[in-house]
Amino acid sequence: MPDAIVAEGLVKKYGDVVALDGMELTVPEGTVFGLLGPNGAGKTTTVRILTTLLRPDAGHATVGGFDVVRDAHRLRAHIGASGQYAAVDDHLTGAENLEIVGRLYHLGVRRSKQRARELLERFDLAEAGDRPVQGYSGGMRRRLDLAGALVASPPVLFLDEPTTGLDPRARAGLWDVIGELVAAGTTVLLTTQYMEEADRLADRIAVVDHGHVIALGTSDELKARVGGDRIELSVTSVADLEAVRRLLAPLAAGDVQTDATAFQVTIPVAGGAATLTTALGHLAAERIPVRDAGLRRPTLDDVFLTLTGHEADEKIKETVR
Repeated sequence: MPDAIVAEGLVKKYGDVVALDGMELTVPEGTVFGLLGPNGAGKTTTVRILTTLLRPDAGHATVGGFDVVRDAHRLRAHIGASGQYAAVDDHLTGAENLEIVGRLYHLGVRRSKQRARELLERFDLAEAGDRPVQGYSGGMRRRLDLAGALVASPPVLFLDEPTTGLDPRARAGLWDVIGELVAAGTTVLLTTQYMEEADRLADRIAVVDHGHVIALGTSDELKARVGGDRIELSVTSVADLEAVRRLLAPLAAGDVQTDATAFQVTIPVAGGAATLTTALGHLAAERIPVRDAGLRRPTLDDVFLTLTGHEADEKIKETVR
């Protein structure tokens, strides 16, 4: 399978700030590639370079066989992009916004109007299509912007945190649209802070931190790097929390994590259910009350914490469980 996107050694600096520090990416055609990382990791800068909006200070990249610097003008006709913030004209209707995009892609008047109506229907905006965008809600504006990225049915689509600001129903709808596009052969590069989104959509995921890729693989491969199961225990007080840490540390296969706000302890273990039984026995012997206990597989949040040494943003943590 040929590669739709190739980035080699991309570097971008803003004064003394290094946004990209040797970014390397390879994305096969017809797949979803996820860039996962916190704010400031370099995800958006990477997308801006690959969509010709920024020039790299060093390195090389191609999209659909076009060099992002040398062939920038020709490349723009073969890609679609949606950024973190809706880029729509408030004074035009939803339909007019999409029609303008079609005209810019040289689809012609008739096809542009037809395509606008198709996308308004697809993104549940048909009833609002003839109203000025200034009256749209934030979620509606976001969906319209995403529709604009699809007007020309581009072979390569860049989505920079596409579901930010969408409610769960709209987010799930967008996931369905992305699945349909990829099934039809579209290549998607997706940046996200939502672990669930990367887990659901991406064929391969690059974990990005400080401007370069620190891990690469499928969701299952990345989770396997963390290894083992996790025991999660909830107790009734901070004092109990410290006692649990002390008692169960010998059973742990890695660092024991505590959450003082939720009175929760997370312990990586190698023995699965048998270790959970042993742990509960130790706590019962010490008469430490347990509100809740369970065994779970590693998540992408565990991957992020293990690889970077710090927790993911709150936005990530909201969608992990």
